[in-house]
Amino acid sequence: MRKKLIVANWKMNKSVEESLEFLSGIEQNLSGLKYDLVICPPFISLFAMKAKADKLKISLGAQNCFYENSGAYTGEVSPHALADLGARYVILGHSERRNYFHENGKVINKKILKALENNLKVILCVGEDALQRHERTEIEFVINQLKECLHSVNSEDILRITIAYEPVWAIGTGKIVSSKEAQEMASKIKDFISQSYGNFLSSKISILYGGSVSKENYKEFLSLSCIDGILIGGASLDLKNFIDIITH
Repeated sequence: MRKKLIVANWKMNKSVEESLEFLSGIEQNLSGLKYDLVICPPFISLFAMKAKADKLKISLGAQNCFYENSGAYTGEVSPHALADLGARYVILGHSERRNYFHENGKVINKKILKALENNLKVILCVGEDALQRHERTEIEFVINQLKECLHSVNSEDILRITIAYEPVWAIGTGKIVSSKEAQEMASKIKDFISQSYGNFLSSKISILYGGSVSKENYKEFLSLSCIDGILIGGASLDLKNFIDIITH
């Protein structure tokens, strides 16, 4: 049985020095590590963290990338450069990118295809906001996000994509997604992959849950049969808190 996956999205937090100190803290607790780990720090820390992360068998991921490898795109980050730097994963379609930077499905799809072209594994985020949940259209909404974002992704590449379900209405709001709701959405996502790519590939693809994951609720989500791991935001920033999660 494969290990479940824990992805830490540090967002715009931690300096290079703080990032290295965090890895040193994990190193002291490696004996109790139960999960496969991916840490997604700010871009500036990726190079500095690579050697120690490799030693600890922790994969590094980027929080975003552009849909071209090079060019006159001031401020953007090349997926080719990220792969060359040693990143193995990239988060795409995160709700904050969709909300603050107005990224739509077509843009995210272009980024996914370019990331795959550069042998990066993609963590694709999908999820509904409060309106869709209130109107009970959340499943249709998430499936449409998947259709847009996975356009032209072939069967050879689909297993290099991990899908993270992050209900936007439950992020930083104090509202809690029930295990039943998380399981239902993960099951519907699996059904969509099965219809699009076949039962075998559907059985192999990983589905993460991300939405106000905390030390108090992570075990509940990891226990679900359709959930293969978790995407953690704020709860991954505190070393003691994070070690409690990854070792228990």
